[in-house]
Amino acid sequence: MSMNTIYDIAGSAMTAQSQRLNTVASNLANAETPGSTPETTYRARKPVFAAVLEQTQQDLMDSTALNSAYSVEVKEIVESEAALEVRYQPDHPMANEQGNVYYPNVNVVEEMTEMMSASRNYQTNIELLSSANAMQQRLLTLGR
Repeated sequence: MSMNTIYDIAGSAMTAQSQRLNTVASNLANAETPGSTPETTYRARKPVFAAVLEQTQQDLMDSTALNSAYSVEVKEIVESEAALEVRYQPDHPMANEQGNVYYPNVNVVEEMTEMMSASRNYQTNIELLSSANAMQQRLLTLGR
């Protein structure tokens, strides 16, 4: 595995975690946004990650896969199927004929946990890149 592969893997993981943080921010920003119908009400969004095996043409011809590498990508952003919160608020401007207002299915505690996890994963990849960079610097000083 080359050092460039390490940088590619960590970079793709950081991009995926950044997307995860963006969806968390969107969910938290819309956590209390009311809607008058279930169809128009915001629903929590979650990214779906996938590990992608990248192989060179030489790897495909050889039986060894030493030069292949994994990367992480966001396959899609899916909306939560959890039930919306329905509140009886007949005086609310968004209330329907029955006096109900729909609120998003965003669990703030769960979103904060997702945010902390994504931040820690992002930080771990930064530390990995820093360690790889330090190893390359040490390698350059071996001949002195």
